[in-house]
Amino acid sequence: MAVRLKDIARDLGVSVVTVSKVLRGNTDISDETRQRVLKRMKDLNYQPNMMARGLASGRTYTVGLVVPDLVHPFFAEFAKALSAVLRTSNRALILASSEEDPDIEQNEIRMLLRRGVDILLIASCQASLRNFYDLGDQRTPYLLFDRNFPHLAAHFVGSDDVRVGELATKHLLELGRRRIAHIGGKNTSPSFDRLRGFRNVMEEARLPIPEGYVVIRDRVEEVGDTVGYQAMQQLLQMEPSPDAVFCYNDLTAVGAIEAIIERGLRVPEDVAVIGCGNFRYAKYLKVPLSSIDHGTAELGRIAGEFALDLLQTPEQQPKSILLEPTLVIRRSTGGV
Repeated sequence: MAVRLKDIARDLGVSVVTVSKVLRGNTDISDETRQRVLKRMKDLNYQPNMMARGLASGRTYTVGLVVPDLVHPFFAEFAKALSAVLRTSNRALILASSEEDPDIEQNEIRMLLRRGVDILLIASCQASLRNFYDLGDQRTPYLLFDRNFPHLAAHFVGSDDVRVGELATKHLLELGRRRIAHIGGKNTSPSFDRLRGFRNVMEEARLPIPEGYVVIRDRVEEVGDTVGYQAMQQLLQMEPSPDAVFCYNDLTAVGAIEAIIERGLRVPEDVAVIGCGNFRYAKYLKVPLSSIDHGTAELGRIAGEFALDLLQTPEQQPKSILLEPTLVIRRSTGGV
């Protein structure tokens, strides 16, 4: 016979309401009680009937995630950490990729809304945005991550990207580099803010940024290595060429390093390179990559907890959570 909530409640000496709250991921249950209930569910191999729960509650217990690129290390790691949090409340994650195309993004969001997801998490590739409710849904809450729209009253979780640009550029200056270039992205808040951080530090150091030393490109998430390679080739043709480059992300830095080595130059002796993201393969590259770590897994965890909280209390005032980035030094800027 199938295990029922009342069986678990009877075994533990708690109410059915308490067991139900644990199953729904409510936050007004003590951690000790939650763990006891979850352990008993596991011991009895309890399998909730999600369709029945959905019919009773008006929810589907699904969460939609829309990203520019499903295979990019940042978004993949974010999704993994997010899914781990959602799993604790028996919610399923549905993934969708916009492929950095605003029209595809809107179609994917509409598809997820038609499926009845309880909440949306979106890293948008739109150049500008007034409101996601323009897509025809006034009820489903949403949470922006990684890419923000400052003029939109929306919840947001991401990195302090101005600080990312400042940390990377200060590090290159501390190495004694003065001809510092930047390979950046286009039309997203991380792109704007990382470039602003770069410019802030160069201005404070009273160092000019020669024309052509800032190379802005599309598709830095989807084909970042190719973009970085081509942008670095362009920078190396300048006279004088840069002695350091801050790249939008780790993939563009990988491409930049390949272009530098192909040119017969050394990293970091001739050109120091730093990326952003600190993806898990950075230390295993031909030239281990220095990077700015913006806490990808932590972003996913916080976004997951934030999403669960919004499901319980959707009428919250818009709130932004910014994580402080950290510098990780490796061989590409002279580290070990």
